[in-house]
Amino acid sequence: MSNIKNILGIAMAFVGVVVGAGFASGQEILQFFSSFGYWGLLGGVVSGLCFTILGMAVGELSQVSVSHSFKEGLYLICGPRLGVVVDIMITFFMYAIAVVMFAGGGSLMEQQWGVPAQYGSIAVMLITVLIVFLRVDRVMAFIGSVTPFLVLMMIFLCIYSWNTRDLPLEELDVIAHTKPQGTGHWLVGSLLYVSYNMVVGAPFLMIAGAQATSRRNALLGGLVGGLLLGFLIVLISAGVFGRIDTIGSAALPMLMLATEQSKLLGSIMSVVIFAMILTTSVGVLYSFSARIFTPNTRKFNIGTAIAGVLGLVGAKIGFINLVGTVYPFFGYLGFVLMAWILIAWFRLRRLQSRNAT
Repeated sequence: MSNIKNILGIAMAFVGVVVGAGFASGQEILQFFSSFGYWGLLGGVVSGLCFTILGMAVGELSQVSVSHSFKEGLYLICGPRLGVVVDIMITFFMYAIAVVMFAGGGSLMEQQWGVPAQYGSIAVMLITVLIVFLRVDRVMAFIGSVTPFLVLMMIFLCIYSWNTRDLPLEELDVIAHTKPQGTGHWLVGSLLYVSYNMVVGAPFLMIAGAQATSRRNALLGGLVGGLLLGFLIVLISAGVFGRIDTIGSAALPMLMLATEQSKLLGSIMSVVIFAMILTTSVGVLYSFSARIFTPNTRKFNIGTAIAGVLGLVGAKIGFINLVGTVYPFFGYLGFVLMAWILIAWFRLRRLQSRNAT
């Protein structure tokens, strides 16, 4: 029972830190999957397989170099020279995503509950910083606790979407291809989606995997997390596809679908999306702070608080625009990281087989 709890804890933390706001709202899923129609559903399966394989690889590699931060894991994966470059870039990216989540949470609170965006961002920052102050196991528990609610909500909305669709699949497929697409080809889109999200997910999975009680649990945690991510991608993309004629132009497609069903469900969905924003902001800010400071120390807490306050300043002066400019670059960085993760994992497996003989 303790092994199952350990595996699920790692899996749920992996999923929670990846999903973020765009995943749960359906907007990123719309652009990278649903807008390709039938092929987009296949792309969701491809992405799920990639997340599963990479999750297993990072989970097992995290046990080779157990650490409170992702630095040692990156150096193990990328080597000493490339590791320095990737380490700096990912550390910056972690902080950039935290700033995006502060701003995104503020915008959601303004849109749904009438709270001024500035005050909403401050609230998201304060909650995030306070949670990051906790030990890593409690951070993982918080991130993982939100994931089951997301899964249940997405299953319900997907069923509702298909039960209320008015058009045949052939017409929905035609309409889907008229919507904005994140890239020119469904396969490239599915791989690019994994690439972006692994830059965010891999560092925290390295930290989470290091908390596993065994290498097997770390590997299985990554496997279960990857499968669950794939399941959610297919589920959400199918839900958006089923009603793409009516919700395909919405900024938050799944929220629009939930609100259409009932105002109460729309409010619940807003809370779920807000919780997803928090899980991502907590995961990336913890990864950022743990890279620079030793967790559970006074310096770690002070550094995290300063980073949170500066994050609000960064969002206010247009830091989000900077992130939007460099985002495509980090997509390509993700491809490099994915390749080196697999290479390092194959090397580890080969070394294990040699030692076994």
